[in-house]
Amino acid sequence: MAGIRAVDPEEAVKRYIELSGNELRVGGSSYQLERFKRIFVTGCGKGTAPMAKALEQILGDRLTGGWITVKYGHGLPLKKIRVMEAGHPVPDQAGLEAARYILERLKDCTEHDLVLCAFSGGGSALFPAPRPPLLLKEKQVTTRLLLECGATIFELNSLRKHMSLSKGGQLARIVYPARVVSLFLSDVVGDPLDVIASGPTVADPSTFADCIRIVERYGLSEKLPASVFELLRNGANGLIEETPKPDDVVFERVQNLVVGSNRAALLASAQKASELGFAPLVLSSFVQGEAREIAQAFTAIGKEVVFSGNPITAPACVLAGGETTVTIRGEGKGGRNQEFALAAALSLEGWPKISMLCAGTDGSDGPTEAAGAFADCDTCRKGAHKGVNPFDHLARNDSYGFFKAIGDLFITGPTRTNVMDVICMIVET
Repeated sequence: MAGIRAVDPEEAVKRYIELSGNELRVGGSSYQLERFKRIFVTGCGKGTAPMAKALEQILGDRLTGGWITVKYGHGLPLKKIRVMEAGHPVPDQAGLEAARYILERLKDCTEHDLVLCAFSGGGSALFPAPRPPLLLKEKQVTTRLLLECGATIFELNSLRKHMSLSKGGQLARIVYPARVVSLFLSDVVGDPLDVIASGPTVADPSTFADCIRIVERYGLSEKLPASVFELLRNGANGLIEETPKPDDVVFERVQNLVVGSNRAALLASAQKASELGFAPLVLSSFVQGEAREIAQAFTAIGKEVVFSGNPITAPACVLAGGETTVTIRGEGKGGRNQEFALAAALSLEGWPKISMLCAGTDGSDGPTEAAGAFADCDTCRKGAHKGVNPFDHLARNDSYGFFKAIGDLFITGPTRTNVMDVICMIVET
């Protein structure tokens, strides 16, 4: 929770933006507000409502208005900014209508306008604007296929950009020649701006040809809707305009800035661990890969701490962050953090000094109300007492059912932030 507080979106924005008289300072840049006739706020993502709240408070009467889209249950009552809620991780009709509404109001921007954008994790799904002739249902099918096959967020968002009218720098193209300032709360390993919320105001390095290679890598050529594959093929053949690249003139009037990240959360967690008497070790904020495989590697580190005192001596708190993936093999319910915890539990049998939590900083893990789950040497024994088999539940991707049965889900409710996942492992003496 100390880590989550460190990446509170409202406070993150206020750390980077300051209004002094008519001068708005953003990071290392400044803007004279008397030069603008209108100032708008827009954006999308799970943590965007508190970001917009901060902008509303900073700008006060200077703000003309704004429109944002957030995940269901993640909204806040704002004064001048309209908050719309929609589906995540698969886009829905509400998201489509919200995107249309926002784009319609931004298309008439001029060089006398300042557009402040707030983007956070989940923004890709919450701002669906299908590129014709694609329909929403075809984007939904494509998104599900990529989520289920274990594609990385980099790969998923490459396709999202090329199926969209707004992602991959295309929002910057729509509002040009307005001045654009975009603030990003990063939910992507390494904080690449073009991937966070699919980079609506960031030059896109990926191409239609890259998208086809991704589709072929996962054997999806015959599974994708025919219209999607045709769009990608036409784009690769130069029949459809590419997403804007770094040399595009629209980016001369854009400032992009990361205001919060997974590493910031990990460092705050490490400080709290130290205050509680544990020796902290931040392993990495770049964790990626299949959840159950990463869990095996992570618990191996805990075992080494117990066995040899390396790479740190107990009592210790070993921390890591990032975003794993799950290849769907069964019909169960869960998320990557719960699957990670269940695989870790199987590895921790017989190791009583190690306990861990794996959780999403947004407060939700997959299509469940849980942020994640706890695991230790007693997890499997608890399952046996409740009549649930950890091997069976893992095989069916039903980690949620297992942890719900034993009462070890971690439920926080929406945190209104999102900087990927945090893994916290305690090793006692």
